[in-house]
Amino acid sequence: MSLYYRAEPVARVWGELLPLLEAHYHEVAHYQDIPLCPDRERYEAVEANGMLRLYTARDDAGALVGYAVFFVQTNAHYATSLQAVQDVLFVHPDYRGHRDGARLVAWCDEQLRSEGVQVVYQHVKDTLDWSPLLAALGYERIESIWGRRLD
Repeated sequence: MSLYYRAEPVARVWGELLPLLEAHYHEVAHYQDIPLCPDRERYEAVEANGMLRLYTARDDAGALVGYAVFFVQTNAHYATSLQAVQDVLFVHPDYRGHRDGARLVAWCDEQLRSEGVQVVYQHVKDTLDWSPLLAALGYERIESIWGRRLD
């Protein structure tokens, strides 16, 4: 079973994304008591401004089995450097372990490179550490993010 990848508009795939977003949330969300409530209007507005890329992974039947979303813009610290920050990346568990995740990441990198993106930042949750895959693709660990509940 092979996958194919493509860029797609948020509005076109929103209904297909929701079940995968829900599965992704249950797998990695640190604060499970904060309900998942993706802001479709915000994603579409950012996309309309040219600063969002949604890349999808589909199986031979056309079913959505993975996605990667990036915010793409110049960095406030490096105004001449176009950079991409991964918002979410998910591959259905049935497609893991067959290099499908690595293929999706590499394909996304090529798409972003073709647009002139200089740096791609990937977020990795501690609960699902896929950093070895990133290291194999040439990524470097740069920083850690810490959070604290205030409520």
